[in-house]
Amino acid sequence: MFSLKILIVEDDPVSALLLQRALEKNRHEILGIADSGEKALEILGANHADMVMMDINLAGELDGIKTTEIINEIYDIPVVYLSASSDAETLNKVVGTNPSAYVIKPFNIRELNMVIELAIYKDRKEKELHKLNNELEEKVKQRTIQLFNANTELTKALEKEREINELKSRIVLNVSHGFKTPLTSILSSAQLLQIYAEKDHPFKPKITKHAFKIENSVRALNNLLTSVLFFGKADANKIEFRPKKMFLGAFVKEILDIVNAGKENDVKIKTELINLPKVITSDSELLYQIFENLVSNAVKYSKDGQQVIFKMEFADNKLIGTVEDQGIGIPVAEQSQLFERFFRAKNVGVVDGSGLGLSIVKKSIDVLKGEISFQSSVKNGTTFRVEIPVN
Repeated sequence: MFSLKILIVEDDPVSALLLQRALEKNRHEILGIADSGEKALEILGANHADMVMMDINLAGELDGIKTTEIINEIYDIPVVYLSASSDAETLNKVVGTNPSAYVIKPFNIRELNMVIELAIYKDRKEKELHKLNNELEEKVKQRTIQLFNANTELTKALEKEREINELKSRIVLNVSHGFKTPLTSILSSAQLLQIYAEKDHPFKPKITKHAFKIENSVRALNNLLTSVLFFGKADANKIEFRPKKMFLGAFVKEILDIVNAGKENDVKIKTELINLPKVITSDSELLYQIFENLVSNAVKYSKDGQQVIFKMEFADNKLIGTVEDQGIGIPVAEQSQLFERFFRAKNVGVVDGSGLGLSIVKKSIDVLKGEISFQSSVKNGTTFRVEIPVN
């Protein structure tokens, strides 16, 4: 049993003496005996105590409970209550002061020793817990500060990235727009050269050949710039759904004219138009991006003499488009990457392309809240199916 410095607060001299002898028998040091709350506080103010044995029913202005409340507030000392009563009323009074233990008079030495040991153990554990809580609160505080600082830095980095992306988008848009004007002039000149070459001219075949090359190259470059402009708007979140009335017949003809004008192989395009209304309401620019890219790709990756089937039908307020080719197909291992920017399958060979077309298709379909699916196998062709809700 460890030795403690104990203050006895008891207004009954006999009980105080008996308690003192019991404690000293167990080698505890009695710091003093106080017969009032005021005297107890005076002794504690001048001396250190390990424990206070407190009679509940003290005479004077400060009873045991009030004295304990003051001790709890000023000193960090465990208090063991002494009382001749164990009724519910008395217990309700003392519970709010969080005593370390409660001893009923009269007591025996064995019971007293056990109560003291339990009180000290309880006090130590509470102090350890309090210390751990303080350490945890400090760690949480430090971690909160670290997270706040990290969040501040992240916010700054994201803001910087946003500014860089906006600058990049503006540069891309401005440069792309700047290229489009001279390209239009070059294309017009190439077409004029072909018109002039129709007259009798010694270099007519060569002029026609090179003018055709210029025209195709300009169209390819113009398509690339259109793709760059599209993603410039996409990155700046400027692609919006802008529905308007459109004539489906003229729309399909425009796609076929553009694809046929730019194709460099002998691939036939077969169209199947089923139950199409004359007019629908949708975003014609986004629809153009979808079907022009799908049909162009189907033609581009087919061989001379093969056929591409371009099927469009209207059902359940949806525009359903199917583009089927007999071309090189898409390797199964690479199909998951098909709609990523700049992705090109390994089997495309020397066929020109930017790898942006299908990314544009997917982005356009997402804006239109449509769906796209495909089936493909190497050397057996590819079929794309698109469903787009329209009014």
